[in-house]
Amino acid sequence: MRLHSTLKLATALLFVLAFGVSCAGCQDAPAPAPAPPPTDNGGFDSGVVEDRGAVEVAVPELSSVYFAFDQSVIPDDQKATLRANVEAIRAGSWSTIVVEGHCDERGSEEYNLGLGERRASAVKQYLVDSGIPASKIDTVSFGEARPAARGHDETAWSKNRRAEFRVVR
Repeated sequence: MRLHSTLKLATALLFVLAFGVSCAGCQDAPAPAPAPPPTDNGGFDSGVVEDRGAVEVAVPELSSVYFAFDQSVIPDDQKATLRANVEAIRAGSWSTIVVEGHCDERGSEEYNLGLGERRASAVKQYLVDSGIPASKIDTVSFGEARPAARGHDETAWSKNRRAEFRVVR
């Protein structure tokens, strides 16, 4: 009887040992570092985009250019802003400037992507005509996907019809 109890105990210990060894690799990985607290950005992205192994960032020296409804022609009242941007680009040491075209929510997604591209291209052409090498300028359209202002009225729409600048650092 004593041998039988010893075998039961040995079997139980082997089972516990085997179970423990098999579960050793099952432990949870250490918890990742906590994410930084969210910033209050009105629900929109931060303006930092990873692209081509570099970081695109907005810079305060480059101001947005605003457009009239359903237009991609640069308004006369925005040309002073563009002239200031040209001077800032000349003074900066950025490898690439990215001009982003944006639209308000009216119109189809496809139409707004095209309109955003025309807006970005018009701004790029202005920069090229002002002596900035075309090889330093990329364009992208976000259409209505990244509004600068929430709302469904002219106040919001006028802020969303724009071209913004990012630079690659």
